[in-house]
Amino acid sequence: MGTAQVRGATVGDVAEIGRIQRDTWRAAYAELLGASVLDQLDAEEVERQWAAAIAHPETGVYLAFEGEFPVGFCVAGPAPEAEVAGADGALPADAAHTGLIGTILVEPRWGRRGHGGRLLAAAAAGLREQGAHRGITWVAQSDSASLAFYRSVGWNPDGTMRTLDTGERTVRELRLTGDLALHLAE
Repeated sequence: MGTAQVRGATVGDVAEIGRIQRDTWRAAYAELLGASVLDQLDAEEVERQWAAAIAHPETGVYLAFEGEFPVGFCVAGPAPEAEVAGADGALPADAAHTGLIGTILVEPRWGRRGHGGRLLAAAAAGLREQGAHRGITWVAQSDSASLAFYRSVGWNPDGTMRTLDTGERTVRELRLTGDLALHLAE
């Protein structure tokens, strides 16, 4: 295995981030999202969205490498109130100190090599620097691999669910939460 590392993404990385997103969604999430969602992924629009995320001052976008090859990415930032609120709309006492892991994607062919853990650790460190103590993320209820990954680092469902409409399917997601002081094994 080549040297594995994670670094902050730059605008020069948006093409690779977009490629990883498109390839991973097609390989791992085609059944979940539906073919029409994947067919509508426009490379230029995806790259514009990633460039905006990288430029946003409170958002951290991290890129994982194996050797010289980009293999995955993660995006994180302060959790918006709508994301951290309970089903009744009430905000928890620590809402101002909660970060959101928007996504972690590692190309399936590079899976099971620790890239997801390194990405989460980098994002958690960035969120802690911004004053967050706790993190949340949303995971499709049927995505057993992602659920197992988050559970392995001590993140668990908090009882909040939401349903997203992809236009072709509905996706039930569980909100997971956990401490940002992670201790990951290599």
